[in-house]
Amino acid sequence: MLEMAGYKSIALDIAQRIVSGEFPIQSKISGRTLLASEYHVPPETIRKAIGLLKDENIVSVSQGKEIVIISDQNAYDYINRNNYLKSVYSLKQDLQQLLAQKKQIDSKFDALLTEIINTSDRLQNLKPYHPVEIKVSDESHAVGKTIANLQFWQNTGATIVALRRGTQVSISPGPHVILGVNDVIVVVGDGHVQERTERFINEFQSEE
Repeated sequence: MLEMAGYKSIALDIAQRIVSGEFPIQSKISGRTLLASEYHVPPETIRKAIGLLKDENIVSVSQGKEIVIISDQNAYDYINRNNYLKSVYSLKQDLQQLLAQKKQIDSKFDALLTEIINTSDRLQNLKPYHPVEIKVSDESHAVGKTIANLQFWQNTGATIVALRRGTQVSISPGPHVILGVNDVIVVVGDGHVQERTERFINEFQSEE
């Protein structure tokens, strides 16, 4: 069963590469051995995958085992009929692309924090700084309160430089911002800032 899913996934992936133009009509693609190396599967699995594509008149295979692309339309139709079996290889490519984008966004975020620290006279004495992220739990006493109400700096000695809420990021949120469950506050301070802030936000219990 796993082998069947494997060669069908590879057939779909090759069909997608044909439709995308990576493998143009009348072009020749790598032999079974090279494809097996690329997909990290035995040559027999590639043989079955190419056999599926040949049966669909997407590729032709000569007696010399040369694989030639003959129809991108048939490849498109094949993908549409089997979209429930979207290739795990394409999903992997999508994931790798998302991870690369995340890394790029994180890098920009760190650069922006550095710029904020470097240009703020009030924060100059915090160098070397180490921005840390604290997530507001659903049981935190801070939920529903503003930064000013919490007397955040007085209680933690930390300065909030950013607030993440879902996919939104607010730089230097003002004192009237109300904290919510799962908000992530980014703070800077001395070497114990993370411990103090975490304790204040998620362990401290306000008096009833």
